[in-house]
Order: sequence, then structure tokens, then C-alpha cells
Amino acid sequence: MPHVYVAIGSNVNPEINIAQAASELAHLFPGTRFSSWYRNKAVGFEGDDFVNGVVGFHTYLPLRAVIEGLHSVEAICGRPRNAPRWAPRSMDLDVLLYGDLVCSEPGLTLPRPDLLKRPYMLGPLAEIAPEVVHPTAGLTIGELWARFDRDAHPMERINSEDLTSHQHFDLHPPPKSDP
Repeated sequence: MPHVYVAIGSNVNPEINIAQAASELAHLFPGTRFSSWYRNKAVGFEGDDFVNGVVGFHTYLPLRAVIEGLHSVEAICGRPRNAPRWAPRSMDLDVLLYGDLVCSEPGLTLPRPDLLKRPYMLGPLAEIAPEVVHPTAGLTIGELWARFDRDAHPMERINSEDLTSHQHFDLHPPPKSDP
């Protein structure tokens, strides 16, 4: 049964939309684990700050069924399928890793290529899956995060309880920082 990791982000009413998405994801994928939440600047366009995190879960569902489930959660949060790429998002759910699957097909590349470039994907993933080996980089997620230039990509950890306090989610503490 593959372990799936998904980036979750919103810059349109993020507190409301992330809480909604978290509830839906926990229902769709029992045992879902959540990283801490981070605020960072929009990338690729001028807009309100995003709140981002990563969720992880095991599933017997095939990849396409997982993606369909993620699209349904995005729709519940008000995101149309035809939304422009570089624009505000009520909800953005992107598969980062689906087990150790490596694929490149129209509309889908795994592992997600920008995972190694975006701190709001890599950092939260390192919180909940530091020992997972990146299928193409050959290093653990924790090692990749330790090497990442965090100063070039600032993000602010925010209070996770603000987004998920009404639910019983499996939140993971951040990794210990280096001295």
C-alpha cells in the first residue's frame, strides 16, 4: 500500500479553506497526518500570502482515484478546475509523492518536480516524512531539507491549532533544528 504525500495550500480565506480541506481529507483518507502550517509569499504572481502544509496517508486507491478525490476536495473549497495557473487559490492540492512511483505523462510528473525547489513543500514534508527517500534524488527528505537554502525562501510557521483545533488530526511536531 503506497504512502502518499500531498501539498496543501490556500491564499483565499486560508484558515477556513484549509480547515475544510483537512476535514475532507481526513474523511477520504483515514489516518491522514498533517505537518505544521506555514505562511509564505505567493510565488509566480502578486497576491495575498499562502498558508501551506503537507498531508500524508496510506491508501489502496490507484493514483488517478487519489487525484480525483483531491480534485473533489478542491471543488468543495471553491476552486474551479479551469482556474488560471498563477492566480489566487481557495485550495491547491498537489501530489508530491505516491510511494516510490516515478512517472512523466501529460499533466502529471512524479515525484513532483518543484518539491525540491519549494520550501513550503519540502519543509513540511520533512516534518512528517524525514526518512522517506526521494525516488529520483536518492536522498532522504530530511537530508534534502537540511541542504535547502532556507534564507532565500522565507516562510513563517503559524499556530496549527488555529486551522485544525476542532478536529482530531494527527499533527506532527517540526523536526529538531540544528544547533
